[in-house]
Amino acid sequence: MEARAQARYVRVAPMKARRVIDLIRGLPAARAQAVLRFAPQAASEPVGKVLDSAIANATNNHNLDASTLIVSAAYVDEGPTLKRFRPRAQGRAYRIRKRTSHITVVVEPAPAAASTTGKSTTGKKG
Repeated sequence: MEARAQARYVRVAPMKARRVIDLIRGLPAARAQAVLRFAPQAASEPVGKVLDSAIANATNNHNLDASTLIVSAAYVDEGPTLKRFRPRAQGRAYRIRKRTSHITVVVEPAPAAASTTGKSTTGKKG
């Protein structure tokens, strides 16, 4: 059972948010929270909020144990871009693009260790 959380229209550039998301993908949820808490990037704050929300969704909606969760998927999609103009010399105007992001984090319980009952996997010749 997976639990997901999504934050839409977050005012952070998608490339900067992807840099933070790549740090936590595949980590246990508690370790991912610690990584985000001490990451120097500004995008780590909204990503951390989405991760906290996904963990809360897993515990409250699906009755999963928070200590067994891993970040199974995390991605950033590009949202709409706000276009602004910056006055420049000689009457010109440069376009400023304020980019937004849609941040999605999916957590699920860690897979159980495979049982080793049955035949041995070491192949012996002869």
